[in-house]
Amino acid sequence: MSQPEIVQSVLGEEDVVTRVHLGGEDELFVTPTRTLVYRAEGLLSDESVDEFSHAAEQLSVKEGRRKAKISLDYGLDGSETFSLSAKRLDDALQPIVEGVLSAAGVTDEDGERLVQAFRFSELTFVITDARVVRHIGSAVWDEDYEAYRFADVTDLEFESGSVATTVVLTVDGRQERFKIPNEQARLVREKLARALCDYHGVGSLEEFRVQMEQAQAAAEGADTERDNTDFGAGPDPLSANPGELSDEPANATRSEDAAPAEPTQQAARNQSTGSAEAA
Repeated sequence: MSQPEIVQSVLGEEDVVTRVHLGGEDELFVTPTRTLVYRAEGLLSDESVDEFSHAAEQLSVKEGRRKAKISLDYGLDGSETFSLSAKRLDDALQPIVEGVLSAAGVTDEDGERLVQAFRFSELTFVITDARVVRHIGSAVWDEDYEAYRFADVTDLEFESGSVATTVVLTVDGRQERFKIPNEQARLVREKLARALCDYHGVGSLEEFRVQMEQAQAAAEGADTERDNTDFGAGPDPLSANPGELSDEPANATRSEDAAPAEPTQQAARNQSTGSAEAA
């Protein structure tokens, strides 16, 4: 489907990642770095394109019965807001979240893609093909977030409750827990488990756990092998024959076969006096 000429002129050579129909002839075009909102010509307005950079410090949403507003806060540079039908909010928000996370460096630029973003009251839970991003607060996302790479995850469990399901993510030996409404628990479980298993190249969580156990056993075996390595008895003494070592201190100046020292003059006089008295 062709793009309006005014949109093409703004896009330049940048590719469109997602295109969302907003109603009538209005459309939303999302690129890796920005979102373009196209408004078709109407009775009271001319054709226009509004541009919103993904380099935002905060992304927030206000949702009414019929209309919704998406706001991007750029800190000292102010904020920008655009409105759309509430029915189109989720379709539009998914690619925008992906672009904002990429611009903020939360996700890698080398092809990391968003699987799905979930909003539960004040919890935003984002699944990509390489990590989980969690944000708590009224905003959909800001710089106060937590991210957990699948490369560091060693287990994933789900604990069912009467109202909510707890996702238990084991990361580097510690457990991260967060609750999601039971109405969305099945979808979250399917999306998260599939993304994690695909990342590690396994078909199920059971296979993933076996893989983690094998990796841990291999690591422990390598540690044991290093601890048991025999480095020998150490270097020999410098002397070729230990039996030849002398008990004499190293700084001794007299040897056993050395001639006795000559008597002193005082000792000689004492000897002469003793001889005279004997006579």
